[in-house]
Amino acid sequence: MATRLVQINMKAHDDAALGRFWAEALGWGIDSEGPGVTNLEPVGFTYPDPAAVCIDLIARPEPKTVKNRVHLDLATTSTAHQEELVARLKSLGATPVDVGQGDVPWTVMADPEGNEFCVLEPRPVYRDTGPIAAVVVDCTDPREMARFWGEAMDWTLHEVTDDSATMRSAKGVGPYLEFLRTPDTKSGWNRVHLDVRPYPGDDPAAEAARLRSLGATDPGIDQSTIHWTILADPEGNEFCLLTPA
Repeated sequence: MATRLVQINMKAHDDAALGRFWAEALGWGIDSEGPGVTNLEPVGFTYPDPAAVCIDLIARPEPKTVKNRVHLDLATTSTAHQEELVARLKSLGATPVDVGQGDVPWTVMADPEGNEFCVLEPRPVYRDTGPIAAVVVDCTDPREMARFWGEAMDWTLHEVTDDSATMRSAKGVGPYLEFLRTPDTKSGWNRVHLDVRPYPGDDPAAEAARLRSLGATDPGIDQSTIHWTILADPEGNEFCLLTPA
């Protein structure tokens, strides 16, 4: 058994408005499961497919109070493209932000609700990822995170050091999943988290048990009214184990 990363879940005060921003930013299409839920995926995409990690925006009233521990890195193909993308994102409502990055070649921005993301300088490794170069998770121990997620999913571990770890779908398509060592620690629940999904025919309860045996824990959230399972990785980051598909 194994799972695979299929989407990120992002909480929003106004899921429809934030969905429009990200759809314009990525050139993706918009769908909705109903009030308070906005889904984003590439136009013509057949879900789930490792060629893209989709975005679900869920309406929640709680304010954002700390830097997100999960963010997106956007890919560019040239310095001119990076400049053009930053300008276009500003016109859509994004703003440059300082998270202590110092003098770096990428641009750190925040979407209209304050969610941080990066517009990267052109890097050959991301030339075929699509608009999202990587989903980045802050952590204190990249090696342990790579161990857990490498065993949890059927993605391929490309590199691991004391400071970072990088994974990608075994099919060699779509964005990377990266774990970046940071000095700050998790506080409160994450407004942005990973959603993983088993393969058709897998037993969700057995997969949840397997993930717990690898180091996942139960975050103490009432799950009596939902049909998926909420777990937390070894550093306490919540993630959802969706039903097989």
